[in-house]
Amino acid sequence: MDSSISLTATRDEEDDCVSADQGAQSALHTPVMLARREREKENWRTGLSHQLKKQCKCSSERAKAKLLGFVPIIKWLPHYQFKEWILGDVMSGLIVGILLVPQSIAYSLLAGQDPIYGLYTSFFSSIIYTLLGTSRHISVGIFGVLCLLVGQVVDRELVLAGYLTETNRNNATMGLDNWNASATESVCDRSCYAIMVGATLTFTAGVYQVLMGLLQVGFVSVYLSDSLLSGFATGASLTILTSQVKYLLGLKLPRIQGWGSLIKTWVSVFQNLGQTNICDLLTSLVCLAVLVPTKEFSDRFKAKLKAPIPFELFVVIAATLASHFGHFKEEYGSDVAGAIPTGFQSPQLPSWSLIPNVAVDAFTIAIVGFAITVSLSEMFAKKHGYTVDANQEMYAIGFCNILPSFFRCFTTSAALTKTLVKESTGCQTQLSGLVTALVLLLVLLVIAPLFYSLQKCVLAVIIVVNLRGALRKFTDFPRMWRINHVDAVIWLVTMATSAFVNTELGLLVGVMVSAFCVLGRTQRAQASELGKAGDHELYQDLASYKGLQTQPGVAIFRYEAPIYYANQSLFKKALYRCLGLDPVKEKAQRRKKEKLGRKQEAAADMKIVGVEILGKDTELATKTKVFLPNQVNFHSVVIDCSPVLFLDTAGVNALKEVCKDYKQLGVQVFLAQCNTSVLESLDRGDYYEEKSKGEKEKVFFTISDAVHYTQSLCPQNGDCQTFC
Repeated sequence: MDSSISLTATRDEEDDCVSADQGAQSALHTPVMLARREREKENWRTGLSHQLKKQCKCSSERAKAKLLGFVPIIKWLPHYQFKEWILGDVMSGLIVGILLVPQSIAYSLLAGQDPIYGLYTSFFSSIIYTLLGTSRHISVGIFGVLCLLVGQVVDRELVLAGYLTETNRNNATMGLDNWNASATESVCDRSCYAIMVGATLTFTAGVYQVLMGLLQVGFVSVYLSDSLLSGFATGASLTILTSQVKYLLGLKLPRIQGWGSLIKTWVSVFQNLGQTNICDLLTSLVCLAVLVPTKEFSDRFKAKLKAPIPFELFVVIAATLASHFGHFKEEYGSDVAGAIPTGFQSPQLPSWSLIPNVAVDAFTIAIVGFAITVSLSEMFAKKHGYTVDANQEMYAIGFCNILPSFFRCFTTSAALTKTLVKESTGCQTQLSGLVTALVLLLVLLVIAPLFYSLQKCVLAVIIVVNLRGALRKFTDFPRMWRINHVDAVIWLVTMATSAFVNTELGLLVGVMVSAFCVLGRTQRAQASELGKAGDHELYQDLASYKGLQTQPGVAIFRYEAPIYYANQSLFKKALYRCLGLDPVKEKAQRRKKEKLGRKQEAAADMKIVGVEILGKDTELATKTKVFLPNQVNFHSVVIDCSPVLFLDTAGVNALKEVCKDYKQLGVQVFLAQCNTSVLESLDRGDYYEEKSKGEKEKVFFTISDAVHYTQSLCPQNGDCQTFC
């Protein structure tokens, strides 16, 4: 039996159909009609002129609004509820300040700077964000990932400048007076040059952030998903952990640069294990044995504790005393923090000649710092019921980098751990940041020199212990995989690239993988045939729900993605596969059968397939052939366009081709539930150009309207199961 049915109708039969059509006009279903509003097409010059006038308009009210928006503290400080908020702000500021003292000293080691500059960084950023920030809860200061990125750039530039060893690095003041606009390598020692690189990098990153704020591109943070940032932070944490191993063991090894630095560093560590400083190793083990259990204890019972216990500060004090009175540096060769000066250095301009060298690195740092700050700001704002301005956050974090860079500080951003501490201890406003700054000021003016004998291995222990949260993400990976495979893949790829290839490259790869995943979802969009739920005007996927019924003579199709150049061919394939009728293949089979028929006619000389000879002198009747497979029982196709967000030129052309191909088989195609954007794309793409004048107005706003209309066409065409 043939796989298709050849239906033949003579002219007389067609005349009968025409009279039946005229009698059935009144039975046609009338769909819901809506009158489209005509949009005024505004000239782009007029629109640009309007926007420029709006932005450049100057008035006292506008100036006041701009000032209040740029310096938010002026807006909220007059409304400060002193009695209700002051205790929480003072307590949280005091506790965060105490926690920041050892962490600032430790993370300066990670950034390749001397300890004093970590304290400077935390001090200035706390003040500036209090003035310019819109979040009430986040703590801005040193952040491990950014310190790692800064340290990598500093070490690279030191190597390029010829500083191959760490000689005289402990002397924090040596050569500082020589840093000026004409400073060169010949008058600036290793420590001075590291400060110059760090400050220039920070200044450049801050300029990027302020420029992005001026250009109103705060929306870029939405392209950095939570899984991407988490994977990046976890990969960077592995790199941070690796970079601190040499300090834990007391090994004097240069920081390895380039791709694959993590693996190379571990190889170097194992090759030099014989040079381990036993004093540093024992100190590291003792500090780890104290800090890990106590930090876990604090995390487990933080709900019951009125304030977190500063175990890190206790360990730093105890270790400093032990190192000082035990003469660890002189007796055992332990590496210590060295002299930490008091007070502040005079401000200096960045090194303009270094900006081209660090411009690309600064852009990466700017994006990471802003993304982390905005993510934390929005998270805590949502939790406490207020809003933050992403562009103002860009300004705030930008100036937290630009202004402190003149005082030899390095890059800052919001930090999750300290923000959680700040929130849990009763913080209400950023006034707590000023209290934190006062604590750090006391350390800078009086206490800092007392940390001279503090071993660097103790600082490395503090850094490693604070990586616990990021490293715990590995245990969350199975749960992440169960929830969403795509997010899990993004996390894994970003983490692996950041850790094992290159930290900065990890962020770029993560963004690219995220973009390809979004593109891939449109490539693998779900296509389904819909059925009706009983007497309700509800249509859902036949394969997903039971009890749905197909409509006589009508096939309803849904494609859950935009139709554009990258997936238009996939859309057509999905449509043909789902409905079981590929018009291209059917036409090819028709041509094949016709060719075979002609051969059979030539061979039989008298047999004509599909033509009936009425008589010797009878005129041959005209015939109409429609080839449809036996299993096809529809005369119309309704495409549900509600999930189609947009169409491009290729998408419109794909719909044209579908209509044309199906029409040649006698099947009509209708679109339903198109949004305004899709309708405008159809108009611009001349989708209706070959249709009748009235057909352009047949826009179906519901699937039911389209189904009823197509079913009302059945009497005009006879058997609705096979012919249209």
